[in-house]
Amino acid sequence: MSILWYAFPVLVSVSLVYGATRHEEIPYIVRFAWHTFTWLFGFMAVLFAIIWFVAWIL
Repeated sequence: MSILWYAFPVLVSVSLVYGATRHEEIPYIVRFAWHTFTWLFGFMAVLFAIIWFVAWIL
């Protein structure tokens, strides 16, 4: 099992906790957590692509 599979629950947990620290209503927490999750996932995907591309060149 790849260690990358552990990133998904960590991203979900961080997003929910971060959303709960910003809002008190459940719908707002979920909406903010979704936006945070997509931002973090996209950021990690871009970093992965950059590292993969650099490793491919070298």
